[in-house]
Amino acid sequence: MSGDFYEAVFENWESEFLQMGSYIVLTIFLFQKGSSESKPLGKKAPQDEDPRRHASDPHAPWAVKRGGWVLSLYENSMLILFAVLFLAAFAVHAASGAAAYSEELDLHGQEPIGALAYVGTSQFWFESFQNWQSEFMVVALLIGAAVYLRQRGSSESKPVHAPHSETGD
Repeated sequence: MSGDFYEAVFENWESEFLQMGSYIVLTIFLFQKGSSESKPLGKKAPQDEDPRRHASDPHAPWAVKRGGWVLSLYENSMLILFAVLFLAAFAVHAASGAAAYSEELDLHGQEPIGALAYVGTSQFWFESFQNWQSEFMVVALLIGAAVYLRQRGSSESKPVHAPHSETGD
């Protein structure tokens, strides 16, 4: 129940949510020849189709049928979710980290600080960046490995017999 515990947990969650939100955004714009994770090169992908053309489909989600601002939110709902989760984890990391940092300050006879002041410390950014860099390193490794390595049975891998140059589905 200490500030140290919550700071460590939410610092980790913060980096996870940042990683997945960034991954979602980057897969919209970036393509990698040979990656099983990439949308096909030079072809339209089903994910890019305008959902407004399916408003009359009886099996379409309610937001597609409703349209307007509801559809605008729904078609960006994954990114919105990860942004909200990242910001919440960032805030809890700041608050719990400030509590833990203030305990240390108190041991040295100094005044405690609040969450906003803690965000301005090198300690806060050290905690954040050490996690962020490891998350992005693993994603880069996964993306690069997906071109040349295979895992039979995994939906994250191309078929074992597929050539390295094959991209997406």
